[in-house]
Amino acid sequence: MASARLAVLCRKVSAALKTSRSLINPQAPASTGFSLNLLLKNTPNTTSLHQCRLFHTTLSRKGLEEFFDDPKNWGEEKVKSGASWTCQQLRNKSNEDLHKLWYVLLKERNMLLTLEQEAKRQIVPMPSPERLEKVIESMDALDKVVQEREDALRLLQTGQEKARPGAWRRDIFGRVIWHKFKQWRLPWYLNKRYNRKRFFAMPYVERFDRLKREKQARIQTRKKSLEKKKEKLLQEKFPHLSEAQKSSLI
Repeated sequence: MASARLAVLCRKVSAALKTSRSLINPQAPASTGFSLNLLLKNTPNTTSLHQCRLFHTTLSRKGLEEFFDDPKNWGEEKVKSGASWTCQQLRNKSNEDLHKLWYVLLKERNMLLTLEQEAKRQIVPMPSPERLEKVIESMDALDKVVQEREDALRLLQTGQEKARPGAWRRDIFGRVIWHKFKQWRLPWYLNKRYNRKRFFAMPYVERFDRLKREKQARIQTRKKSLEKKKEKLLQEKFPHLSEAQKSSLI
């Protein structure tokens, strides 16, 4: 059986080689003793051998050069760059475009991180460091848009708010948390580990919970009062700007 399979395989290889030879040099007579050496000798007039290649190869790509900035920008203190992508712009893109844009931004981020590290090594300022912030903001916005689409699809199909099923519950400290459901091999009334969890707060915790809410309310009130004082101070320091702003609102 093994010898028969080997013979069949040899015949298939020989037939494939004959076909490739007829494509490259159709005027050459067919022969049984075909080899790769004869293939190279009988093709002096062919313009390009890669047009008749038997195997598909991908296009050539750059190597480590893509981790560095364009040579045109080397030595420049400032490099022109556009604005970052906003969520409104990304919502108009398709999923395929977002997928491509993510890898473009990822390559740009890796290049800028390499440039930043090289600038630190040479103790020189990085040219246009705001480019890295723009790329990070664009990636965050893209991630947010993708998450919005996943949430909308999940709500449409399953009606679940979160990716993992769960419920809002209160822990022993009185905090409202999102409890993620988990599969157990035992039912809940036989599972000792699950029964050790407490999803309620004791009565004496309510006082501390109230004090915590009051503290947060005082912090928010203090922030608002500081903002008002700062705004009033700026109006007294720049009265012409405050009058111009009032006139524009009218």
